[in-house]
Amino acid sequence: MPLGVSDSSLSDGVNNIIHILTLIFIFIIVIVIAMVATRIIAGYQKGASNAANIEVIETCRLTVNKYIQIVRVGEKYLAIAIGKDEVSFLTEISPDEIQLAPSKAEAMPDFASLLAKFTKRNKDTD
Repeated sequence: MPLGVSDSSLSDGVNNIIHILTLIFIFIIVIVIAMVATRIIAGYQKGASNAANIEVIETCRLTVNKYIQIVRVGEKYLAIAIGKDEVSFLTEISPDEIQLAPSKAEAMPDFASLLAKFTKRNKDTD
């Protein structure tokens, strides 16, 4: 045993390491439970809002509580005004007048490709 190190200080150090590892293990379990719960809730919400005939095309905010939306209902496009307590029909829009923006899902990069780029860049710098 090294000079100046007693059995009690050595066991205290081991106890501290065991406590830290236990906390890390509990933290990992909590993160895994949160991920599983998020996936379950997302799957439930995705199934609950599976409306193929109604789609919000575009939203423009006018004031804090007032919006104008272009909504596709079946094959028709409608402009509606949405307030705090009311929804008002404004007009029907012909499909030729609609300029569809690229969907956000197409514009968003794939997380796996971003992660691969990031890890490759970090390997190159090491």
